[in-house]
Amino acid sequence: MDAGNSVKETVLITGGGGYFGFRLGCALSKRGVDVILFDVSKPIQEMPEGVTFVQGDVRHISELERAVQGMACVFHIASYGMSGREQLNRKLIEDVNVGGTENVIQACRKNGVSKLIYTSTYNVVFGGQVIENGNELLPYLPLHLHPDHYSRTKALAEMRVLEANGTFSEDGEEVLRTCALRPAGIFGPGEQRHLPRIVSYIEQGWFRFVYGDPSSLVDFVHVDNLVQAHILAAEALGAPRGHVAAGQAYFISDGRPVNNFEFFRPLAEDLGYAFPTLRLPLSLIYFFAFLTEMVHFVVGRLYNFQPLLTRTEVYKTGVTHYFSLEKAEKELGYEPEQHSLQEVVEWFKTRGHGRKPKTYALKHLLRDTGLVLILAMVLLLWLPKAVWGI
Repeated sequence: MDAGNSVKETVLITGGGGYFGFRLGCALSKRGVDVILFDVSKPIQEMPEGVTFVQGDVRHISELERAVQGMACVFHIASYGMSGREQLNRKLIEDVNVGGTENVIQACRKNGVSKLIYTSTYNVVFGGQVIENGNELLPYLPLHLHPDHYSRTKALAEMRVLEANGTFSEDGEEVLRTCALRPAGIFGPGEQRHLPRIVSYIEQGWFRFVYGDPSSLVDFVHVDNLVQAHILAAEALGAPRGHVAAGQAYFISDGRPVNNFEFFRPLAEDLGYAFPTLRLPLSLIYFFAFLTEMVHFVVGRLYNFQPLLTRTEVYKTGVTHYFSLEKAEKELGYEPEQHSLQEVVEWFKTRGHGRKPKTYALKHLLRDTGLVLILAMVLLLWLPKAVWGI
């Protein structure tokens, strides 16, 4: 990924139509790299010079094989089922995350691609247990212990990618070198998956409580730091760096563990909303999420509603798990820059978000009443289990 190379590189980014994939593509184009964004949907932003969009689906091997021709490097970002109701579509998660990754590997080997960087997740080792300053020596979480299918399939996909390291292309002339990056929760202005959902909950009056231990800590990563890590990983797979990243996995974050709810406090308060003072037990919220998933399983085909929380989201936001950056810093040269949530707040403000006068009228009274009734019913169901273990 060196802009000074005499031969101009071309790279492919699967999932390039999404928030992170597009940001990575723009950063690479500024370094003089030709970029192909491969996705089912075109980015909503204007395409910069040097970046081309190709519509395609990682589930279709023929589309991938055509797109990968002539590529020096592939960034495999495309995935499905990270959050919300997407987490409950097991077949599509399996087809995209496992089947799609196997297709990417096959297409790379058929076309002699020399570098493959996989965007993985913390969840390949985390399943609700406390992890403090963990590192890459931690084993994969046993597959049957994953609380959601997304995490399970991401672990399987990462295994496939790392197992493919050092394999030869079909013509035997090129060696495929691979690595995996495991990012924390991604944030940044314009993030399209998590932040709009959080803001909608705040604006609709659902953000009435927090949960878990107030001392619990989790990691986040700013999108620009994650872009930096991917570019460094591609360089570290090359001969000038001695292929140091080949076959390796790296945790990537901003390196500043923080309580999940405190991290988002500015998003609520600076948009004009009160930060909740009510703190509920983690086990109660987990039980509520379990009931929500069961209801979705029963009625989801008729009404595919958005769950307030899933069980995995409860663990990811309420249980301490953060990781050391030592390996990424030493082997990749990763140096995260410090970012605050303020730029995210300003991004939402410029798009009309923020508390409006007289918005807490009858509909919010009804919403609060409904929330109290729901929590009361869940509490009545949860108490026997919590007290008597039944």
